[in-house]
Amino acid sequence: MSISHAPPTPATPDMSPTEGSPLDLQPLVPASSRRARVPRWLRRTSGPVLLLVLWQLLSSGGVLPSDVLASPGRIARVAADLVADGSLPAAMGTSLRRVAAGLLLGLLVGTGLALLSGLFRIGEDLVDAPVQMLRTVPFVGLIPLFIIWFGIGEAPKVAIITLGVTFPLYLNVYAGIRGVDAQLIEAGESLGLSRRGLVRHVVLPGALPGAMTGLRYSLGIAWLALVFAEQVNADSGIGFLMVQARDFLRTDVIVVCLVVYAFLGLLADFIVRSLERLLLQWRPTFTGR
Repeated sequence: MSISHAPPTPATPDMSPTEGSPLDLQPLVPASSRRARVPRWLRRTSGPVLLLVLWQLLSSGGVLPSDVLASPGRIARVAADLVADGSLPAAMGTSLRRVAAGLLLGLLVGTGLALLSGLFRIGEDLVDAPVQMLRTVPFVGLIPLFIIWFGIGEAPKVAIITLGVTFPLYLNVYAGIRGVDAQLIEAGESLGLSRRGLVRHVVLPGALPGAMTGLRYSLGIAWLALVFAEQVNADSGIGFLMVQARDFLRTDVIVVCLVVYAFLGLLADFIVRSLERLLLQWRPTFTGR
């Protein structure tokens, strides 16, 4: 009689998770979410606030004399007085009108030249070289020539701003057009798009990020050009207030005007960045970790 023996059954490990076992999984927290709990607006404003506190302490301690640089408290009182008597709002309105006129003309000229040079080879041959030559000429050095041509009114001031705005916008729009992927052009042609359709649906959307970057650069140069333009034969505007303050050694008024310039430039940049987020929603970008 033969006795059959069943093969030994392998021992099965205990599948119930115990403390310290590999099955005791811990949730993984992405590194991008492990951030400080300090609000971002507080982090961004802490630097300027600390700078103002240090400035006030140095002024109160006599390290910064008032005839060299007025204290923040003094500057705030002077700014309130300039707002109360209406001189600062009137100067801001005049400067804003000059910047708006120069920026509009610069947008038209710079974008038009970039489209002509970027979309057509013959346009590049005719336009790009003269624009590159003029770009190397300091626009501030053309102020005396513009005064001779246009007089001492508003025209030379707007012309200086227009010239400063045109070149960065031209360069960025032109680079954006020529930076469009050639495979996208081929794909559009294979889908039957005409030349106008390619420009409208492929080239211009591809060049839009460069155009927005050029607009931000142009806004910064527009305020820089305004500073120079308003200090030459001007009888109104923020620059005119600075010239008067310089003649009377009023550093507090000069700093107020500089703060206004900085605030207006920051506000303009915020508007452009908001417009950029609105128009470029289709483009995912890295926003920092």
